[in-house]
Amino acid sequence: MSEVNTATRTAGPSPASRLARVRMASFGAVTMLIIEFVLGMIYNLYGTAPTASKSIGLFSSPVLALHVVMSILLLVAAVILLVRAIGARHRLTIWMSALGLAGIVAAGFAGLGFTHNGAAGASLGMSLAFAISLACYVMIILAASPSTT
Repeated sequence: MSEVNTATRTAGPSPASRLARVRMASFGAVTMLIIEFVLGMIYNLYGTAPTASKSIGLFSSPVLALHVVMSILLLVAAVILLVRAIGARHRLTIWMSALGLAGIVAAGFAGLGFTHNGAAGASLGMSLAFAISLACYVMIILAASPSTT
């Protein structure tokens, strides 16, 4: 007699489970954005601001270095969140995570511009892009809650 393997294969996580992962990843992104905002405000209040004639290095102070490292981690988290949203096949979370990622990229470019010349417009760009990303990720938390799915 031969034995037949009758193990069942699972199809992977359920759609509700995928959406729950997107929601938790969004909560993580919101937390990271708040930390990033606080680090930026600390540097804004106590750091050396660049001028039109003198730029600053991205790692010129410990607070700014933490701000830069957090922005890189935030970018990675935003990409992972977008991938998870696509995997969950939930349209609103896909659009909001893509817009949130775009906001993070825009804030990064604005931040690079700010370190070169200290332009007020670059600082405003960072804050507006932060607000857009934060709103998108909060929207995902609300849209992906178990009561709305």
